[in-house]
Amino acid sequence: MTTLIFHPEDDPSPVIILYMDAFGIREELRNMARRLASVGYYVAVPNLYYRSSLLEVDQIASMPDEDGAPKIMPLVREVTVPRVMADSDALLGFIDQDSAAAKGPIGTVGYCMSGRNAIALAARHPDRVAAVASIYGTWLFEDSPTSPANMLPSVRCALYMACAEHDPFVPLHEVEALRNMLMTRDAPTEVELYAGEHHGFAFPQRASYSRVAAERHWEQLFRLFRPLLATA
Repeated sequence: MTTLIFHPEDDPSPVIILYMDAFGIREELRNMARRLASVGYYVAVPNLYYRSSLLEVDQIASMPDEDGAPKIMPLVREVTVPRVMADSDALLGFIDQDSAAAKGPIGTVGYCMSGRNAIALAARHPDRVAAVASIYGTWLFEDSPTSPANMLPSVRCALYMACAEHDPFVPLHEVEALRNMLMTRDAPTEVELYAGEHHGFAFPQRASYSRVAAERHWEQLFRLFRPLLATA
């Protein structure tokens, strides 16, 4: 599994696993990982499409949303949570051997299709994952053991979930149901609705990009993961 690794050059840095969205590995995603690494984190970005021998989404013709999405969906369906968790366990084994990675608690963040992957890793390793973020994560209430709604009760760490007001994958009634479900959690929890924004607002190359919303999500990620720096 090809994995991008970004980290500072000095002391070992706390680990964040950044799970890609449906549009996969590209310079836009690298830049987001670099931004996290620039403030002191070891950032790992696994290529979840490696089973399809796909490294760069530029290999898929017609990248714009309207043409690219239908070509990408068969790939998305192959990226199941059990597969990603097996890959993540292997990745953690690699990270544990890397002297650039701190040995303390880690964070996870997932965008779009991978919001559930970030949550799943926190549920799978509750003693290791200290903070998890899902950014306009999809399929929240599927009738499946691997839907976020069914995994979240096993997540004990700090949790941040960003939702767009206009999102065909997450209607507003699901956002409200999510808030109600999480209101009794003991750990720090926030479900934030980005008013007026659309799915994909954090990615500069998407038509739905919003600089204000994107910067807000960065502020929230830095706040969420900041305690990791104190443990490194």
